[in-house]
Amino acid sequence: MSLQTIVDTAFAPARTAIEEGRIPGAVLGAVTASGDRAVTLAGRRQRVPEDLPLDRETWFDLASLTKVMVTVPEVLRVVEEGLADLDDPLGKHLPDLSVGRREAPVRSLTLRECLVHSSGLPPFEAIHQWGATASSRWAAFMSHPWSLGEPAYSDIGYLLLGRVIERLRGQAFGALVPPPGTALAHPPEGSAVAATEKCPWRGRVLVGETHDDNAWSLGGAAGHAGLFGPVDSVLDYGAQILNGTLLSPAAMAEMVRPQAPTRCLGWERRYPFWSGGGLCSAETIGHTGFTGVGLWIDRPRGMAWSLLTNRVHPSRTTETGILDLRRAVGNRIAAAWSRVNA
Repeated sequence: MSLQTIVDTAFAPARTAIEEGRIPGAVLGAVTASGDRAVTLAGRRQRVPEDLPLDRETWFDLASLTKVMVTVPEVLRVVEEGLADLDDPLGKHLPDLSVGRREAPVRSLTLRECLVHSSGLPPFEAIHQWGATASSRWAAFMSHPWSLGEPAYSDIGYLLLGRVIERLRGQAFGALVPPPGTALAHPPEGSAVAATEKCPWRGRVLVGETHDDNAWSLGGAAGHAGLFGPVDSVLDYGAQILNGTLLSPAAMAEMVRPQAPTRCLGWERRYPFWSGGGLCSAETIGHTGFTGVGLWIDRPRGMAWSLLTNRVHPSRTTETGILDLRRAVGNRIAAAWSRVNA
């Protein structure tokens, strides 16, 4: 069975979701450690206000894949360079964090705790409503009296990590060099882009501008969201992890090492009912994004796959069944791949 046949077969649940009108379109791609690659797709990149076709070169808003494709490796690079350590407290690099409250618990949180989502910071705050400009919102964000609760998946922690990177690199997050073939804040001009939501407060269908309200209001890209790319660029990134070329061997080993029951540094690792399905190997890592995207890397089996959808178009309130869809696709890929390599 060829890789293309595996991908075509695994795509069947996505094709059904498109035919039933639950999602506008989807692209599924897989890449192996040996360099084989296959992609299949169906549906539309946009339904309203006009109907536009989806193709392999379509750019997607990669949403929270920004966390693992930009923020995690960039934190590890500044550690490789000796500019920081994973166990540094945030206050060491962000002296203006909760300024005036030197004993604020948020200042003692480490980079590692934010990477692993064990910080206790809140999952979300409506920062886009905190000021009239990006600079005023950042000022409010940095001075906010952050309280800590139970560990939870937190965009706030990644916003703070992005701020640390900005200080160490001396440039805005959106000016960083993202993975090849991707872009921060918006795709290149003239690109075909999958539409996301008809935003109620921006008053338009979002095409080529960051769907995440906070990232958009802070300049288009921040530590938690704002990356765009087509399927082949996402697969290229997965291949770098499969082949161990993304970072130094020491940094790669630390990135994929279990750090919490369901987490490595940034990445999820397989656990019951997770998005990658139950048939991938126990060492598989993965991550998803709110817009309907995801990347999973089964390193022991030498396989990575990415399912990109625009499931929030034209509204996030549509019941798309995205979690079941991701699991079904992942299980089909894992089952077929394991048969071929038995």
